[in-house]
Amino acid sequence: MTSSNKKPPVPKKRLKAKRARLAKRVAGATMMIVTVLGLAGLGVWLLLNQKPEATLQVYPVEYEAEIRRYASENGVDPAWPAAVILAESSYQPEAVSSVGAQGLMQLLPDTAAWVAGKHGEAYAEGCLFEPETNIRYGCWYLGYLLRRFDGNLVCATAAYHAGQGQVDKWLADPECSDDGATLERIPSDATDSYVKRVLKYYEKYAELYAPEAA
Repeated sequence: MTSSNKKPPVPKKRLKAKRARLAKRVAGATMMIVTVLGLAGLGVWLLLNQKPEATLQVYPVEYEAEIRRYASENGVDPAWPAAVILAESSYQPEAVSSVGAQGLMQLLPDTAAWVAGKHGEAYAEGCLFEPETNIRYGCWYLGYLLRRFDGNLVCATAAYHAGQGQVDKWLADPECSDDGATLERIPSDATDSYVKRVLKYYEKYAELYAPEAA
């Protein structure tokens, strides 16, 4: 008799069953991965859309009552001054810039003194570090700029950063404006970057301020 080390062939039926079990396991594992990724995606959506703590850390909703009140009095969307405050001072009421702008909305004392005069008040040294006064003057100034530039948010925001006279010059320049009323191009990189940043913040604050505003 001759001996052989060859294993007997696996019956086709058993092979088929084995492959079916393997396919079932792979399908189950795939389904689990899809479910985990789906839950992770849902978590990201909730993070961005449900006003969690992380969102409020990036886009603080502070001084909301003052912002709403003085924005309303001056005919501006409260999301705009909220965005300006984030861009200007990151909600730090004691902030002072290298050129001497002060407080939440980073107003220059000369500008604040002019605004105070429009309110029939005397400008008091240090008043811009008081959040309510700063927001009251800042919202008035934003409303003034918005009216001056016929409701054009880009021009008004650019003027808040670069000054009214500078924006007038850009509007008069055919390379910056086709119609003398709309800025197609802002030649200052600093102001261009500032305007884009404020408008980006504005979009988010429009969502955060929407529930009460609706």
